[in-house]
Amino acid sequence: MFGVVLWSDTTAQKAVIWCEDQGDLAFYTPEECIHEAPPLDAGDLVQFDVTVTQNVRKASNPQLLMQSHSPDLPNKLKASRPEAAPEPAKAEPKPARNIIDLTKYLDAAIGVQGKIALPV
Repeated sequence: MFGVVLWSDTTAQKAVIWCEDQGDLAFYTPEECIHEAPPLDAGDLVQFDVTVTQNVRKASNPQLLMQSHSPDLPNKLKASRPEAAPEPAKAEPKPARNIIDLTKYLDAAIGVQGKIALPV
């Protein structure tokens, strides 16, 4: 799966990754890796394996495709979040709003048939 790192702790080698399928976020820790992974920073475009354990998506074997691909993405996501409003007396399902399509961030790095387009 492809994704963009939203948050990372380089000291602990942990990261939270926004996945291309717009599903749940994936959590990366080095214990989930079979090889030495590169350090990940917010905004990096990565490809990784994903598993679900106890309803939590876990990323493993991350490969850095493009460093600092979308360094402003975490701030854009924060800025697009609507202001908190008081909860109504009766909770009703809220319609999805302000969904940002991850594919526009991937298009620049992914070429035809899923191959990576590297800068020349």
